[in-house]
Amino acid sequence: MADDSEFDDFYRGTSHRLLQYAYAMTGDLGTAQDLVQEAYIRAWQRWSRVRGYDQPESWLRMVVQRMATDRWRRLGVARRARAAGAWEPGPAAPAPSENTVVLVRALRGLREAERRALVLHYLLDLPVTDIAVETGAPVGTVKSWLSRGRAALAAELEGVSHAC
Repeated sequence: MADDSEFDDFYRGTSHRLLQYAYAMTGDLGTAQDLVQEAYIRAWQRWSRVRGYDQPESWLRMVVQRMATDRWRRLGVARRARAAGAWEPGPAAPAPSENTVVLVRALRGLREAERRALVLHYLLDLPVTDIAVETGAPVGTVKSWLSRGRAALAAELEGVSHAC
């Protein structure tokens, strides 16, 4: 039973941040929730190994990132199926707030590496050194992603504000 309470504590301590990360990376709350749920299922199945990692939360973010990438690939297949007339839409989701739409639109305009660095640093409050470890990139590269990402995000947000 120690595994159950340990995992429960881990979940309670990380689930909100992981959902923020997934939402910022995908731009869709329902998708983010699905990815986070699947990531925790995978963590639970491998908990005896995952709990021994230096940063189990980083492992979860990697799982979410990979599943999100797979999702984008599947969307390409779905888009082609829809164009061929073999797709039925699902029920409509509630509309996000205007601020959320603006931010997600701006984040989508960034390169993936810059978007990921910004989300990890500003949404999850990870220091540059931790982002470097998680992404496998040198600290200087992470700093560059953050600098370029901030500039690109500012330009994207400026473009959105002028369009309104």
